[in-house]
Amino acid sequence: MASPATPRPFILLFLTVAFLLTSVAKHARAAARSPAGSASVSSTTATKTSASKELLTANPLSVSFGSVQVGTSKAVSQTLTNSGSSSLRISQATITGAGFSLSGLTLPLTLTAGHSYTFRAVFAPKSSGSASGSISVISDASNSTLTISLSATGTAAGRLAVSPTTLNFGSLVVGISKSLTIALSASGSSVTVSSPTTTSSEFSLSGVSFPLKIASGQSASFTVNFTPQTSGTASGTFSFASNASNSPTLETLTGTGTTALQHSVALAWSPSASGVVGYNVYRSGQSGGPYTKLNSVLDASTTYTDSSVQSGKTYYYVTTSVNGKGAQSTYSNQAKAVIP
Repeated sequence: MASPATPRPFILLFLTVAFLLTSVAKHARAAARSPAGSASVSSTTATKTSASKELLTANPLSVSFGSVQVGTSKAVSQTLTNSGSSSLRISQATITGAGFSLSGLTLPLTLTAGHSYTFRAVFAPKSSGSASGSISVISDASNSTLTISLSATGTAAGRLAVSPTTLNFGSLVVGISKSLTIALSASGSSVTVSSPTTTSSEFSLSGVSFPLKIASGQSASFTVNFTPQTSGTASGTFSFASNASNSPTLETLTGTGTTALQHSVALAWSPSASGVVGYNVYRSGQSGGPYTKLNSVLDASTTYTDSSVQSGKTYYYVTTSVNGKGAQSTYSNQAKAVIP
């Protein structure tokens, strides 16, 4: 009876040892994977560090300037925003691409959480054709290099024409003005006229303000005035500065100042009946009056000379008689005088 039961304790002991060895092996493998028991802490720490880095964003992230004429420039606002919960520092910004530049960005720059900074990207083409570039913004944000793409097209400068190219005002009496009309037109592309200058103060412009933008195929008309200040020939030019390829565009001006002619009108009338002690002389600029008396004191003669007339004007005259009691007659017949 004792012989068959002898192996059982041995079998039980073996199973127990195997279980303990298996448990120790699992513990050893776990210790090998996590020698100091810090894997989970390290992972948690790494996750927090990554989340604590701020994110720098740009609006817009891609800038298109469209078509910009050679010789001009276009600026587009660009905004950088700190989208995180703590401050970040922008240390550098570089721009690439022909014709592109930055304006209003001063570095280094610290952005507090949630705040933004706006500057301008500028495109000033030197030649026609497509252009591309980028702005690279370097900071201590999680996205340490933020890239903003740039695109634009340079278009050829237009041409500005003036018509007529020469203005001759003829002869004018000194101090008298004359006006003639000219037109500026654009072709090829729109043209912006920034300012006109003249070489003579006797010539001036009216009916226009500057800067003046003229679309391609369109024109703008305005007035040139000539007011001679002295006798003799006057000459000058108007120079129109613009972004056209043929700037400045010139207008040639000529005119002559002459000495003013002294005109007068001599009036005479038949004497009235006896008892008349004098006469009054009246003048109007239109037929039938109203009339204005010219003499300040009663005129005892039957003649009067009006030396206050002007060239190019027409005048109408009447007279009245006054008797010794101061009574005044009705108007005489009307006389007309045309001054050359």
